[in-house]
Amino acid sequence: MARSEHRSGSTLPVTPPTLADVAERAGVSRQTVSNAVNNPDLLRPDTLERVRQTIAELGYSPNRAARNLRTRTSSLIGLRFAPAQEGTANAAMDRFVHSLVEASEEVGYHVLLFPGDDDDPIGGYENLLRSTAVDAFVVTDTYLGNPQAAWLSQQRAPFVAFGRPWDDEGARHVWVDVDGAAGIALATQHLIDRGHTRIAWIGWRKDSPIGEDRRSGWVRTMHANGLPTTGLASRVEDVVHSGAEAAAVLLDESAPTAFVCASDTLAMGVLHTLWIRQLAPGKDIAVVGFDDSQVAQVFPVGLTSVRQPLEDVAVEIVRALRALLSHQPVETRGVLLEPTLAIRESS
Repeated sequence: MARSEHRSGSTLPVTPPTLADVAERAGVSRQTVSNAVNNPDLLRPDTLERVRQTIAELGYSPNRAARNLRTRTSSLIGLRFAPAQEGTANAAMDRFVHSLVEASEEVGYHVLLFPGDDDDPIGGYENLLRSTAVDAFVVTDTYLGNPQAAWLSQQRAPFVAFGRPWDDEGARHVWVDVDGAAGIALATQHLIDRGHTRIAWIGWRKDSPIGEDRRSGWVRTMHANGLPTTGLASRVEDVVHSGAEAAAVLLDESAPTAFVCASDTLAMGVLHTLWIRQLAPGKDIAVVGFDDSQVAQVFPVGLTSVRQPLEDVAVEIVRALRALLSHQPVETRGVLLEPTLAIRESS
């Protein structure tokens, strides 16, 4: 498309290419171009490729604002976001949000963050739902007793949960989660393979289904290798000083040679106790955390930690949301992804 010019030689801005321009250049109908942008699954591969190539050549950008007015959609996905708890090393949600933003943008959606209120856990959802400000939600608070998933289901609001419906076996909503038990089993077996037989567990309190799920990976792996677990476990709050105190008690009473922890926060507490007692991580006592946080990566000796595939979680969530919003069947109601183990000097 040529630029128009003033007689003085100055250049006028080029009119942005339109959907009609793309259709004419590609030799297809306007509806076909619209389908290539919004519903590519409806087109034959060769037609889709031809239209996409033309879009790239012309630099066409769909007018999403106009489309949203026609379809009464916002292209926004709501996500309740709470700051990290003080005294913890957990920044997994930051990495997940970044991954979710990237995965959403690839398919034309954007993420709208809104603050959470523990005194009114559904208030933010209700306000956005009433104002039709978002098309769907991603729910991350799936711990025991949290009402958000159940409330959204009752409202027939489209959403996907990051986390299993721990307290509702009959739940029908779509969820994506990471197999924490498998991750801890991987960590425990790693320590056993390095000759450890007295492996202690420091996890969260019993009312945390996520913590108990992770603990089951330790118990199962220890027993499968004929190793004892009695007297080697502690349940505490997920803060650094609690991990430090639990490690001190276990070292005095049970003499473990290694620790597996439900989080990097608790593992940092263990490392603090080892530092006070002048014990070298990885040489005198092995330590493994969970979440592969930035703290684990920059700690002087490096903290071995279970790494959640949060990028894959985000992709699966967005794939499920697209299916829900286009009224297509979701292939699997629950997707459970396998974590990996980032091995460093602490083990």
